[in-house]
Amino acid sequence: MIVETEDDKKHLVEAATELVAFSLREKGCISYDLYQSKTNDDRFMIIETWNSAEDLKAHSESEHYKRLSPELQKYSNLTVEKFDF
Repeated sequence: MIVETEDDKKHLVEAATELVAFSLREKGCISYDLYQSKTNDDRFMIIETWNSAEDLKAHSESEHYKRLSPELQKYSNLTVEKFDF
């Protein structure tokens, strides 16, 4: 996620922090972390790990995800990458 302004950064961090807190309580969530680049302070990343595809699907259908994911998109240029191990 890349933000353009300090105001966008503030809103993005608030929404992402709330999303992380809710997501960590979900069934099957192994980890859910928000990172900020040390070299480009306008860049953020959420890395999440789920126990199963079913748990990830349930997460994507949760109230907090449906409410907060658009907020992340609103305040940043968002790219999603998925890796299966």
